[in-house]
Amino acid sequence: MSLLLFFKSQLQKESLTTKKMLERIPDDKYEWQPHSKSMKLGALALHVAELPTWIGMVLNTSELDFAANTWQQTPITTSKELVKFFEKNLGEGLSQLSNGKESELQELWTMRNGEEIYLKEKKEDILRITLSQLIHHRAQLGVYLRLLDIPIPGSYGPSADDPSFS
Repeated sequence: MSLLLFFKSQLQKESLTTKKMLERIPDDKYEWQPHSKSMKLGALALHVAELPTWIGMVLNTSELDFAANTWQQTPITTSKELVKFFEKNLGEGLSQLSNGKESELQELWTMRNGEEIYLKEKKEDILRITLSQLIHHRAQLGVYLRLLDIPIPGSYGPSADDPSFS
């Protein structure tokens, strides 16, 4: 199996749990944060929903320079809008993986802020990191929801909120 097909398969599988998690974000809790150093729930959920767009960025560019790119999160305040946004971005990410070139995965990709380089890795490694970030931040969402006493879906089996969990 090619790496692009592998990443596509993994993204499809992870998207099922991700969508379930995003559907549970309460519309009235977007400004909630568990700690002053933590992201607000809405910002974290939006980050999870936008992560599939990084696939095209990685496949079609050689770097992301935060100093040269102004970025603002899409203003979304309901779980319905959030899921729709995620599904759009997921479709885009899957399409990019379908149309990507395996031969370009060995090229280096850089994340920087001006002269300060945060990361410089092969594109195949950045794609893996992108999927890992999706899983990592989705798990953070699970902690946020748990703290708000909102039942969370299982990821790789049942959660403690699943009636069949024992």
